[in-house]
Amino acid sequence: MAVTIKDVYRNSYAYRAGCEKGDTLLSINGNDIVDVLDYRFYQLDSDLELKIRDRRGEVHTVRIRKPEYEELGLAFDTYLMDKERSCRNQCVFCFIDQLPKGLRESLYFKDDDSRLSFLFGNYVTLTNLTEHEISRIIKMHISPINVSVHTTNPELRVKMMKNRFAGESLKLLKRLSEHHIAINTQIVCCPGWNDGEELKRSLRDLYALDVNLIAVVPVGLTKYREGLAPLTPFTVEKARETVDVLEAFGEMCLKTKGKRIAYAADELYIKAGYDIPDASFYGDFEAIENGIGLIAQLREDLMDELDYREADDSIQRTVSLACGTSVAPYLRTLMDAVEKKFTGVKIHIYPIVNNFFGEMINVSGLIVGNDLIVQLKNKPLGDVLLISSAMLRFENDLFLDNVHIDDVKRKLNIEVLPINNDGVMLLQAILGKEEEDV
Repeated sequence: MAVTIKDVYRNSYAYRAGCEKGDTLLSINGNDIVDVLDYRFYQLDSDLELKIRDRRGEVHTVRIRKPEYEELGLAFDTYLMDKERSCRNQCVFCFIDQLPKGLRESLYFKDDDSRLSFLFGNYVTLTNLTEHEISRIIKMHISPINVSVHTTNPELRVKMMKNRFAGESLKLLKRLSEHHIAINTQIVCCPGWNDGEELKRSLRDLYALDVNLIAVVPVGLTKYREGLAPLTPFTVEKARETVDVLEAFGEMCLKTKGKRIAYAADELYIKAGYDIPDASFYGDFEAIENGIGLIAQLREDLMDELDYREADDSIQRTVSLACGTSVAPYLRTLMDAVEKKFTGVKIHIYPIVNNFFGEMINVSGLIVGNDLIVQLKNKPLGDVLLISSAMLRFENDLFLDNVHIDDVKRKLNIEVLPINNDGVMLLQAILGKEEEDV
């Protein structure tokens, strides 16, 4: 597949060899370039032969010699250079199937693209990989690859994912492991489906495959499940059972492998009524994108920064934090410590009930703009309203319900500041010092 060159970086090897914006890259050293993974892999050699079709349609060869592993200097319109591959499964727990109508079109796209797994950490199911793609992962040693496993029981995986190939594709895990590809796995745990003994089976099987990570997250259930498979939410007892299984398994892994490997999402600890472990429990926070260790990391960063700072009674400031109902008690404890040291600072915590998706959705990242506006209207908000940046799309402008952050600012008549899950940034924003270098 030929790809058009969007730009050629000035003074790069490609620039000095005469490559130009608008040219089409056909191959490198005889290897067709399908996407950015091909480009990144084949450009690493020191002696390169590029087949180029220029804007006049003429095909010519460009030879480049450079130090091994150095960048060639080409840029393209997209990382994938073609369309993202959509998911062929119909998982009983799929969150996208539980979205209401009328949201941004991009929110309804189900990606299942192994290239995005490597580039951006997306999780894939392995159900739509071709033999060529599997061989390429092994040849290029594309690692780690993030896999949504859910269960290692082939028959149950077929049932949960409603894909007759879902069980067969589990064999790819063994093949990847045998070629020393690091594998991060995820299990969306559904009570009555893949919990209990089925979860224990999956943990044993993944342990035998020597995977790098097992992230277990609870199924998310919105109020828009009409016509979908019947699923039940986690009870306190079921959450405790699941956390207990994972902690016991993690302790075994710690003794035999030197790391826990398996972790339960923060939501499961909260539902169980268990204390969130200390930051040291989570190692290098490899599973944080799964909502695992978020609270522990925030707590450690904020308390370390709080200990570092000198008390300052001259700071007179009132701040509000809007968050999901599940994390509110933990934030309140942290904010009490801030108020104790900075006595002129007052911090309101406002747990937002998720009326948009339903009250069973209680995490901060799924709070929408309209719920903020309705529930905070006429509340004392002080000098600034702090929210999690996870509520907004990457550009930090739109909530999931298409409400713009500027609309929230205008209707609540207050500055709204998105904050990452970073305790240092959070404390700086509370004290009015968010412009400081971190």
